[in-house]
Amino acid sequence: MDLNVWGVALIGLMFVLLLAELFIPSGGILGLLAVVSGMAGLVCLFRYDVGWGLSGTAAVMVLLPSFGYFAFRIWPSTPLGRRIIGAPTETEIRARHEEEETERQRLLGLVGKEGTVLTSLRPVGVVDIEGVRYDALSETVFVQAGARVKVVHAESRQLKVREVV
Repeated sequence: MDLNVWGVALIGLMFVLLLAELFIPSGGILGLLAVVSGMAGLVCLFRYDVGWGLSGTAAVMVLLPSFGYFAFRIWPSTPLGRRIIGAPTETEIRARHEEEETERQRLLGLVGKEGTVLTSLRPVGVVDIEGVRYDALSETVFVQAGARVKVVHAESRQLKVREVV
């Protein structure tokens, strides 16, 4: 085979190895092999003909940044990328959702119950309901500490309360 075929094949191998580097945790070995392959391909092209060498260099200079852009766009979607970035797994997402749903149901169970204001509600503060402290939002502007309140609504870790008269 001619050197130009080897040169083009080695440059193609470079891109294949770089693509594999996205999905396989090799510690940079595949990336290093890709660089060596690309350089060897350019050397082969220059040894065949200077025109082929310059064309190959120009092609690599255009395709490599384009490939880099593509790689950085898809890398966070790969299993390796998600693991390195620290994105939660499907199991963690499901567990968090179940935990939030349990907490929401627990708070909804407090609707209609009465408690005591621990810190003045201006309009946000802390109330004690059945011996447990909760963040609360007053329906009115101000409720004095020590006042009795009734839970009228529960939403996202906060209770909405109304003073009991």
